[in-house]
Amino acid sequence: MRPRSLAVAAALTVLPLALTSLGATAQAASISNASSARVTLPSTVTPAVAASQKQGDVPAQQQIPVAVGLKLRNTAELDRFLAAVSDPASDQYGKYLTPAQFKARYAPAQADVEKVKAFLRSQGLTVTGVSDNGQVIDAHGTADQIAKAFGTHESTYVDPKQNRTFFANDAAASLPLAIADLVEGLSGLNDHTVRHSRIVKPDNAAPQAAPRGLGPAQYDGAYRFDKTGADGAGSTVALWEFDGYKSSNLTTYDKQFGLSGPAVSTVSVDGANYDAAPTDGQGEVELDSEIVRGVAPKAKQLVYEAPNTDAGEIDMAAKIVADNKASVISISWGSCEPDTTAATMTAVSNNLKQAAAQGISVFSASGDDGSRDCTQSTSGAKVKAVDYPASDPYVTGVGGTNLKVSAANGYASESAWSTSGGGVSTQFAKPKWQTGTGVTGTMRTVPDISSDADPKSGFAIYSQDPKKAPTWMVFGGTSAAAPLWSGYAALFNQKAKAAHQANLGEVNPKVYRLANSAAYRTAFHDVTTGANQDFATKAGYDQVTGWGSPIADTLTTALLGSTTPPPSGGITNGGFETGNLTGWKSTGSTAVNAAAKHGGKYGAQVGSTSPSATSSLSQTFTAPKGSTKLSFAYDVTCDANVAADWATATLKDNTTGATTTVLPRTCTSGAGWQTATGSLTAGHAYTLTLTNVDDNFEVYPTYTYFDDVTVS
Repeated sequence: MRPRSLAVAAALTVLPLALTSLGATAQAASISNASSARVTLPSTVTPAVAASQKQGDVPAQQQIPVAVGLKLRNTAELDRFLAAVSDPASDQYGKYLTPAQFKARYAPAQADVEKVKAFLRSQGLTVTGVSDNGQVIDAHGTADQIAKAFGTHESTYVDPKQNRTFFANDAAASLPLAIADLVEGLSGLNDHTVRHSRIVKPDNAAPQAAPRGLGPAQYDGAYRFDKTGADGAGSTVALWEFDGYKSSNLTTYDKQFGLSGPAVSTVSVDGANYDAAPTDGQGEVELDSEIVRGVAPKAKQLVYEAPNTDAGEIDMAAKIVADNKASVISISWGSCEPDTTAATMTAVSNNLKQAAAQGISVFSASGDDGSRDCTQSTSGAKVKAVDYPASDPYVTGVGGTNLKVSAANGYASESAWSTSGGGVSTQFAKPKWQTGTGVTGTMRTVPDISSDADPKSGFAIYSQDPKKAPTWMVFGGTSAAAPLWSGYAALFNQKAKAAHQANLGEVNPKVYRLANSAAYRTAFHDVTTGANQDFATKAGYDQVTGWGSPIADTLTTALLGSTTPPPSGGITNGGFETGNLTGWKSTGSTAVNAAAKHGGKYGAQVGSTSPSATSSLSQTFTAPKGSTKLSFAYDVTCDANVAADWATATLKDNTTGATTTVLPRTCTSGAGWQTATGSLTAGHAYTLTLTNVDDNFEVYPTYTYFDDVTVS
């Protein structure tokens, strides 16, 4: 991982799984396992092994920390929910989950967590913790213990390109079959990670005593953040960092530009403690914080700081979503996809899915090496590549431009920054929402949006190089573009709350929907000049600047208008298209399945082929403005003896206390789907109960299909 305003890249990727262990020693020979049947874990070898010189074995007693990512449950259902929660046409729009709800529905089962923990301990490893969302198990052990547990061998290497020593596993790791089936990926078997940063500057000019470069008045004016009528109050932005900062530098920035807001606070991950002595990445952290402050001064900022390792990144992602304190995440660190193990990307991505489910927006810098993101890392400048996490489908990748501001702090013009990261992912398929781009192919493209990043039109930032006095500097890079958009999301969320609407949440489905509408030209500056190495800008979407930069006030109006949720009240999940019973209270035997459908893919079955007496589904709702009727479809399987078995439904007006039977007792086996209706008074609260009664005589089971419960 590296800051996206940096010119140094990490080298973390995959070698062919058939690669045999180099120089197997007694360490590898001593491997013993709980089961002889083992499964190879893909994407667990860094490519630096193939490009580096082996020096010898890692000392047998050297401690190595690892992060074991576990698989999510009910992933098909989760995908359906994520599509629905960001779709304004869905009755689930904006109804985000809490961490507890996500964990109950989709996180690894506690029994599986315990099973993996038990295995790790049986191999002599020390389990140091499990993430609060249950997705990651952290452990450590000696090199010998790691070899035993994961069927691999750790060696030391010298990277000739970066002129440094690192350790890594020689070949792919493996696990016993019963454990491997629960594990999504394994990270931490190498430490080939860049831990220092270098901010992109316009030139080698000496530090300045006064600000030089764009200040808040200029970028707020050019992008019309100052016209939104918001200052970020009530919103919280999480900064995703691998270094620390000096509070005094942030205070100096605020005083210079007359800004005030909540004090910035640090959240340590895995014991990281950078603030006492920040290192090369200090400028990155302070850049992120100062840009967010300049756009959304009243927003709260939480600086999450983690060790600059694969495990550190995974643990930070898990902690941010489990804490659920922020509605926006800003990421200015990354590595090129070919140099990043798929195991690590998948573990991080699972946590980002949780962010989307909880209504958290995620912005990530798209990179500063154009369409050749591996230019300064193992894979090299000849490889077309994009940056991770910007390429993740649940992240909004932010590219870079060169912004010209008028004398009155207005928007003058904009062109592409020549090294704005962009291109085609080799890891992630094109999401369903990525439409209208004019780019053929089946893989995701980045960036999605953009804003100023060229150091020649860079930002005035107050920071310091390590061990030097603080001063004013000019910083650029897509590291500046990501926090700028994150600040905008904080403004939007403030406006949405005032309008009784949901947080912005997952950004991309909304941006692409808007960009393919008539509102596009008034909501975005379409950047049509400039290029990176392999792609040129064009009208509409391109792989240098995405859809362009924000016109914040009209963008906000368009998003609030296009994402207006369904009328307040009404039935939740009336068509059961979530594939579950979300929104309904269940008693007895109830289920959702495809066989029960009247319309769509799913319906609800109340009662069972194995008689279970009385079963029911009920839901309390408010009749929306203008509504007069409730209707639903039903199909009852019954022995035609209504005295013993039947289907029925009642509608209780909780406002008046009156109860109406909208489906009298019926036992009409073979009649097929029929419709029942009831009258509503707008604004009244109701409880609808759908019931199946079975006398429990197993020869003649009674059950009823219910579907398409609607209010109109």
